[in-house]
Parts: sequence; structure tokens; C-alpha cells
Amino acid sequence: MTGTPAVHLSGVGYSYPDGRRALQGVDLAVAAGERVAVLGPNGAGKTTLMLHLNGVLTPTEGSVAIGGRRVGRDTVREIRRAVGLVFQDPDDQLFMPTVAQDVAFGPANFGVRPPELDERVREALTAVGMTEHAERDTTHLSGGQRRRVALATVLSCRPEVLVLDEPSANLDPVARRELAEVLARLDATLLLVTHDLPYAAQLCTRAVVLDDGRLVADGPIDEILTDDALLAAHRLELPWGFSVPHRRS
Repeated sequence: MTGTPAVHLSGVGYSYPDGRRALQGVDLAVAAGERVAVLGPNGAGKTTLMLHLNGVLTPTEGSVAIGGRRVGRDTVREIRRAVGLVFQDPDDQLFMPTVAQDVAFGPANFGVRPPELDERVREALTAVGMTEHAERDTTHLSGGQRRRVALATVLSCRPEVLVLDEPSANLDPVARRELAEVLARLDATLLLVTHDLPYAAQLCTRAVVLDDGRLVADGPIDEILTDDALLAAHRLELPWGFSVPHRRS
């Protein structure tokens, strides 16, 4: 990897207050513009890892840096501009009376004011195909639409790194495809935390496998997803009949 990584974890360990070890010596570097799937069974530490990337959690050991800036008390506000987290449940991110107000909330909180704020809202809603719903109440939207609005609330902050937690969960096939099309068009460093291996294969070129808080595999996603022994050892499984597409180099 040349240049400063967009994301760099060095020896990251984390223990919850009850003493449970959630991360153990994680080393990971992600280049700017790279798309990386973070895979692993339930309880592997994937969400804990995600929450370290913008300072929601602080490592017990080691360090996290975003674009060369170490995550810490003095940098957390700047880091949260740079790293956008999209949670699995849109209800964690949608709480304003209208779609447009939800999308404006983040950048407004960072000090952005009209007319730039209005432009950011338009830009984000256009990116996710939700412009015509700007004045609707988010509770009246479908699950797929709500997921795309939640993504727009993060895009309006213009993050350098986009981190998504189980983005395809509970979506019907059409909504799943629509969201994948939106994500495929985005120009950002992407970390996709998911159990949905076909979705990861569709959107990412690299995969890492986390289990018991340790990084146990890292490589091209087609190699990871065709390693049957590796998948079985870490309770990962492709759907019946799914074939990993070969990627041209």
C-alpha cells in the first residue's frame, strides 16, 4: 500500500467494562477508495470494530487513525466528519419530521449553513434516488427507502470513509438491489460489515474475516469466499447454488 491509509488500526484491543475481550491485537490498513467487506460470525467483534472508526469506542490497547489522524479526544469531532457510520436500523438515524430535515441534521450540527446546507441535502438525496421524497415523513416510507435516507444522512456530511452495518438486512429483493446500485456508484472508501456474503461479493474487492476479536484472514474477496475450509471454520456459508464471480485483474 502506498500513501497514507484511509483507515489504519494498529494492535487494537478492546475490553468491555465487564471484562469481556471484544478485540484482540487487530491490525488493518485500508487504502483510500478501497472497498472492504468485514465478515465474521455473530459475536466476532465486527460492530465493536466499526464503532472504533469514529471514536464511539476508544481502544483499550493500540491505536486507530483515519487519513493519518489518530482518533482521540482532541480529534474526535474532525474524525466524525470524516467517517460516516450507517447503522443496521434506520430508526437509529431518522428522527426529524421530514426526510430533508433528517438529511440536513448532520452537516448543520457541524456548522454548515444555507445555501451550502441546502446544496448538501439535494446532493445526498440525489445520490440515493430520494429527491422526490424530501418533504415526506420518514415513518411513511418503505424499509428500503428508509435505509437509503439513512445513508443520505451520512452522505450529506461528505465523509471520506463510509462504514455500513448489515446494509441488506431485512430488505426485500428489489430494495436490496436498489441499495446495491446506490452503493456501487459512490466514490468513497467503503467498509461493509455483513453476514450477506453475496452482497459483499457484489460490492467489495477485498474481505477480512474477524472471529473472537481477532483478524484471521485478509485477501481478495473471491479468494476468501471460495475457501470452503476457512468459511466453515468461522461459521460463514454461501447460499446454496451461489457461485462467486471471477473478477478480472
